[in-house]
Amino acid sequence: MAEFNLPANSIVKPGKSYPAAKSGGNIRKVIVYRYDPSTGENPRTDTYEIDLDDCGPMVLDALIKIKSELDSTLAFRRSCREGICGSCAMNIDGANTLACTKAIADIDGDIKIYPLPHQPIVRDLVSDLSNFYAQYASVEPWMKTTTATAPDRERLQSIEEREKLDGLYECILCACCSTSCPSYWWNSDRYLGPAALLNAYRWIVDSRDEATGERLDALEDPFKLYRCHTIMNCTSVCPKGLNPAKAIAETKKLMVKRQG
Repeated sequence: MAEFNLPANSIVKPGKSYPAAKSGGNIRKVIVYRYDPSTGENPRTDTYEIDLDDCGPMVLDALIKIKSELDSTLAFRRSCREGICGSCAMNIDGANTLACTKAIADIDGDIKIYPLPHQPIVRDLVSDLSNFYAQYASVEPWMKTTTATAPDRERLQSIEEREKLDGLYECILCACCSTSCPSYWWNSDRYLGPAALLNAYRWIVDSRDEATGERLDALEDPFKLYRCHTIMNCTSVCPKGLNPAKAIAETKKLMVKRQG
């Protein structure tokens, strides 16, 4: 199991058990990571029994049912329930994904739920992503131009230019990719990680942006870009089917091209 930036000497032990509200039915166990740093207690895993015949089909439905009917103290993030906002990103059945799009039927045996790995824990399944968002902001993810916009038209792109953004603009910043990356685990203070680098590339290849050289200069660093070792975890777990590893590789190619 991946680490979660726990206090020294922390041991995750089995905690409380919550039986289903009624016996019988299609009962399934949900094992959930619990940790409140403010208490000084070690993390634990609580076990909840839910009746799938009285529950929605997704893991997020199970979590909502647990919080509503069994344990109101459970903390997790959620919002859109449509795989758009990225709020409910967590580690489910051993892989980072979105709880709102992960079907319970796709999981064999007990449903094991942990927070995104290698991030400080705010509480339970809520990770502190302050560093992740700061790195995203550091790539200046907005259009930068020096020429004035024509008064009677937008900044236009050809169909081919627009197609270069497919597979990039769809990123929802859920952090599934970055928190699945071993290089990011060990160097998150200096390596920008897959999500930030994918978004950097999205603006580097945007034909309307006029700061390509400036953006590449900002990434010319032994750690910011080059800590990627093409492990491919980022691409494997992306809930939107994006390929951050490819975006990073293409950025490296541009670095070589401009130097040659």
